[in-house]
Amino acid sequence: MAGVFRKRGFESASLSVIQREAGLGRGSLYHFFPDGKTDMARAVLEQVGEWFEEQIFTPLRTAHDVPQAIEAMSREVADYFTSRESVCLFAAMTLGQEQDTFAEAVRAYFTDWVDALAQALRTGGLPAQEAADRALDAVAAIQGGLILARAYGDNATFLGIVARTEQHLLKASEPGHNAK
Repeated sequence: MAGVFRKRGFESASLSVIQREAGLGRGSLYHFFPDGKTDMARAVLEQVGEWFEEQIFTPLRTAHDVPQAIEAMSREVADYFTSRESVCLFAAMTLGQEQDTFAEAVRAYFTDWVDALAQALRTGGLPAQEAADRALDAVAAIQGGLILARAYGDNATFLGIVARTEQHLLKASEPGHNAK
């Protein structure tokens, strides 16, 4: 189902398309998701959110080796999005008339990512405000990179942005780094 929402967005992911691509009958879909497409989208967002919590947010929050955590985040994010058509499902859910339905989940996802990265950067010695600013800029760059990669029709754009973002973060976390 996640693939349907990534490909078509919430608005265009009709039940018949979800049914066909998931290989389930309409009755089965409603059995597992009584509120229909909205329940399906919430379940998919929850699953994606859990993956990010385990693979990205928790490792950043608990990092002792900040450069290693930043490199791992960059690698995991690059692999995750390039294997999923360069679409952030949370960002896709902010488009269209149903954006308010998912606003809290989307806000929590991005807040968790920025906060976890800022925590790692603070652990690495950056002052709180600089860590918060750099974390916000990094997540924004990665998300913007996804949009550009889709517009250009290649993953190289996205991978380059992730690599440059990683380098900016690593440079900021070097011992003796001067604040902006």
